[in-house]
Amino acid sequence: MHTPSYLFPLIKRHSAFILLPILLILLAGCGEKPERHLDLGLWYYEKGLVDDAILEFKEVIRLLPGDPRRLNLQELDLVARAHYNLAVAYASKDWFEMALVEAEQAFELRPTETNYQLQELIRQRQDLESISPVGGTSPG
Repeated sequence: MHTPSYLFPLIKRHSAFILLPILLILLAGCGEKPERHLDLGLWYYEKGLVDDAILEFKEVIRLLPGDPRRLNLQELDLVARAHYNLAVAYASKDWFEMALVEAEQAFELRPTETNYQLQELIRQRQDLESISPVGGTSPG
């Protein structure tokens, strides 16, 4: 289909009026949803893209209010899961101090057995990392 040439000046002159509503509709449909970022972070992590997963988990935390009293139960669960997953991602990169901070935050928000165990595992791993080899001959 061919656009008649007499329409070009009209389109050019009124392009802002034509494009603005389209842009507003697109932006409204792309609202920031923390759930999407959590799901994307999990997908990245499963694919071995840990750095990208970390960014997505951090985005979940950024999008939700920092004060737990301002969160509903679903949001509280979501931010706790983001902290938990961030702790796992950090630990997978051997960033144990950062992992422990996130694991503690997850436990503070949702004091579950799973969140407690994650803290303990990270602490144990930190302790193992702090052990220095002893000089002398190697075993074996």
